[in-house]
Amino acid sequence: MQPPRHQLSARLPGKALKTSGVIWYLTAAAGQLAFIYYILVYYGGRTARGEYAAWNDRPIIMGYAEGDLLGNIMFALHVLLAAVITFGGLMQLIPPLRRRFPALHRWNGRLFMALAVFMAIGGIWLVWGRGAFLSVSSGIPTTINGILILIFAGIALRYAIRRQIDQHRQWAMRLFMAVNGVWFFRVMIMAWIIGNQGPRGMNSTLSGPADFAISYGSFLLPLLGLEIYFAATRSQSAGAKLAAAGFVLLMSALMALGIFGTITRMWGPYL
Repeated sequence: MQPPRHQLSARLPGKALKTSGVIWYLTAAAGQLAFIYYILVYYGGRTARGEYAAWNDRPIIMGYAEGDLLGNIMFALHVLLAAVITFGGLMQLIPPLRRRFPALHRWNGRLFMALAVFMAIGGIWLVWGRGAFLSVSSGIPTTINGILILIFAGIALRYAIRRQIDQHRQWAMRLFMAVNGVWFFRVMIMAWIIGNQGPRGMNSTLSGPADFAISYGSFLLPLLGLEIYFAATRSQSAGAKLAAAGFVLLMSALMALGIFGTITRMWGPYL
């Protein structure tokens, strides 16, 4: 027996919101799997062969530096572990996997948080200790992003220890967004370049107005989108749910454009 039509229409906004979240995840997963492939082939292959200087075959800020053993080790760990944490983060957001294999979810979550903390501290050190920035204005948002990762990881861990699962899940998702700030940065750069048919508002030191907006937007905009999604999920308003679903779908479309650009223009030419 089919439920009454008014009940179906009442469920539609919630279903639309949930579906928009699934579309966002699948879009992001496609781009992040491509990112993992790029890391493993480009950096992993060169590192495995001992061709450390070949890290610099493509333009990069402070890749391999002759005589800088600590810096080279930290850079290699930072880049190669990015593949591990990216894949681990994607696994954490798959509900069936979480339900069927709770132990895997817990241990993978612990690894994800530990790597997030290590890479946030390492990333801040690479920026200010090694000088891996093009300008001070480009180093500041990276540092803020790293600090947010540390804060979100601490809060998510606290709620996990207290067994406050709903709060833990929300802060873990905030952590996921912040951890992927570097990935969002690349995606947003390419979406902007393709949308504007060129690097309008950008310069070689990442200090142009577009650079500034993307540098901060790469972690603030995904976090804002997540908060909108959370608020719409809690809301009883059909309009709020539909508006949030539309916003998430728009973000998914722009993200897909940026992913296409990163694969075809930023990563693909070097593989």
